[in-house]
Amino acid sequence: MAPDTLSQVLRQLPKFNDPNLLVGFDTADDAAVYKINDITALIETVDIFPPVVDDPFDYGRIAAANSLSDVYAMGGQPKLCMNVLGVPESMPADVTAEILGGGYEKVKEADAIICGGHTVHLAEPVYGLCVSGFVHPDHILPNSEAKDGDVLIATKAVGTGILNTAIKADLLTPNTVKELTESMAMLNKYAAEQLGDFHVHACTDITGFGILGHVYEMAAGCHKRIRLDSSKIPFLPQALEMAEMGVVPAGAYNNRKWIGGSIQFADSVSTGVQDVLFDPQTSGGLIIAVPENEGEKLLRRMKDTVPYAEMIGTVFDGSCHQPVEVI
Repeated sequence: MAPDTLSQVLRQLPKFNDPNLLVGFDTADDAAVYKINDITALIETVDIFPPVVDDPFDYGRIAAANSLSDVYAMGGQPKLCMNVLGVPESMPADVTAEILGGGYEKVKEADAIICGGHTVHLAEPVYGLCVSGFVHPDHILPNSEAKDGDVLIATKAVGTGILNTAIKADLLTPNTVKELTESMAMLNKYAAEQLGDFHVHACTDITGFGILGHVYEMAAGCHKRIRLDSSKIPFLPQALEMAEMGVVPAGAYNNRKWIGGSIQFADSVSTGVQDVLFDPQTSGGLIIAVPENEGEKLLRRMKDTVPYAEMIGTVFDGSCHQPVEVI
């Protein structure tokens, strides 16, 4: 659903109150967190989407990585996974097995377990996971507690929505398709594993609202302003080229409609760059807020396993009707 439509729907629904619900949907966070005891909290999330690539095994890998990501974004470790699968009645069994096989590969890589699921017949395939993870209640990473002076680190390049649109028109080079696929299939586990020695104040993953949508939620949640340096944000190969050609998915326009008025763009930021920043991401990376004096050290720590990681912005005091600035 378009984010503005979803917000209207959620506002009409009743709220549940439970003192052990540490994170619900009030702050537009990545997953729900429920306190079990003083040392354990349960993280719950679910995500599904239709195929973004032709290969069924790769589709399964990407969908599973995307579903697991929200647990990493909350500072937790995924443990139990349930398949959520919809397929046409005409789909061959071996294709269905390939989709599930890709998901199993990523869940195993995450040191988690698939323990069941649910299937339904649909006109087109959809696949994803319901994921349960665990975190210490004192170590939850919300999206809404960035501090004045923090720097923001992004862990993956952006542009997946634009490139997935371009694939359908056969506009991408084989190398770009390979890099796109591997980026979407990469677990955020490898970025999250580096965070334990740092004072991480806030974290989120970049998915359907695009990098600007999720940074906007971070800024709004912590009542700060965030300045992004567009020259530092890593773009996937050909993403800007495709955006400048007008190969932009509808979701990017939905995101611009939702928060475009809340973003202040410098005159130097081209429309093509803006389109990439509004672009909805499939299995995107993390955005991590850490104190400025820890940013470079964390970035160096990540570079071996998270090659696209870059420092892309800063957090500072002052909220206004445009809490995100892009230079």
